[in-house]
Amino acid sequence: MDEKLLICGTEASQLVQAIDQACNWMESVYKSGYYLKLTVRRTWSKHNPFLSGKIARPSAYRWYLQRELLKLALRGAEIEVTRSRSRVDLSSPDLLECIDESEFDPTRKKVFLFGPERAELSIKRLEHYTGTSVECFQRYVLLTNYQMHMQAFLAMFSDCVRPAREDVQMPAYHQKTPMNDGITIINIGVGPSNAKNLTDHLAVLRPDAMLMVGHCAGVRNHQEIGDFVLASGYMRNDLVLDHALPRSVPIVPSFLLNRYLAKVLDERQLPYRFGAVYTTADRNWELRISETLKDLRDSRSIAVDMESATVAANGFRYRIPSATLLCVSDKPLHGKPKLPGYAQSFYDDTKVHHLETARLAIEMARNDYPDGLPNSDLRAMEEPLLEGPDN
Repeated sequence: MDEKLLICGTEASQLVQAIDQACNWMESVYKSGYYLKLTVRRTWSKHNPFLSGKIARPSAYRWYLQRELLKLALRGAEIEVTRSRSRVDLSSPDLLECIDESEFDPTRKKVFLFGPERAELSIKRLEHYTGTSVECFQRYVLLTNYQMHMQAFLAMFSDCVRPAREDVQMPAYHQKTPMNDGITIINIGVGPSNAKNLTDHLAVLRPDAMLMVGHCAGVRNHQEIGDFVLASGYMRNDLVLDHALPRSVPIVPSFLLNRYLAKVLDERQLPYRFGAVYTTADRNWELRISETLKDLRDSRSIAVDMESATVAANGFRYRIPSATLLCVSDKPLHGKPKLPGYAQSFYDDTKVHHLETARLAIEMARNDYPDGLPNSDLRAMEEPLLEGPDN
């Protein structure tokens, strides 16, 4: 088997074919027991002309390789793919040294954020948690913690890919398309630990967007049960990412995703409000109400949930545009706690509106930005964009 491969061509059709052949070659090299190294010479860049990185299981994000390598090649980049070192046994004790992110600085990762061992482990974890192959994951990902949202998704896409077994921890359904530009929904379960766990691993697949679709407690007088909430920012009391991202770092959702969500809500005449979302690790935050109220007042929060800030913070860390679409399910500060009978009626009334709003917003984003939402605002000052301008 060849040791390396050059991607070259002068016309778009030639480059598409060359990149497709390169992806086939990379997948065969990986199957033979090796990682791949990708080296890109960006002839237009003064400060970062050479970018390189090692990858594992290229079939997991073949769509991403095809898209990004084509954009680079069309700009005149010189691209070389070489066979790299042998794959690490994931059951080896040495693996922990390879994936240690104690000093993780994503701005130093040039082509890919993660090393091949980290990517390979995350891919295996995703397949274990979701019961589906990572090749089925789509570019737009909805995260929920309600089975009713999964059922609503099945009603929308009856032919979607489903888990291969019944007992998966975080089941995923995929509206699969040829270029992976469909929608994936994952039931991540409740709480910030689950949200961090899933998004840590999802990040290696480089999705174009993540959208948290969940419920929240409304805390304002003029909110009603069933009103929607779009986050303008987050009060991070989830705690699970404090060691990796200081709470002093401002985290905001994608402006574009919020704009699409607001447009859909306006067109469907569904009530909603922008504001800060307070994410807590304590499901029973109402039992320590005096402490929580101070945070809510200081942050001017309009809703309380358990996952949104965690998803947004990991989206920021891993350069994935994200947003939040919540629905007010209870108002404990106003004598309307979540109780069984009323909650079930609320769920039945809102689940279709909720999923339909998310789907339509994603369709708008995909139509306006078929090559992925811009994410330069998620990059550090000296962090080069893969195919971007001189940086």
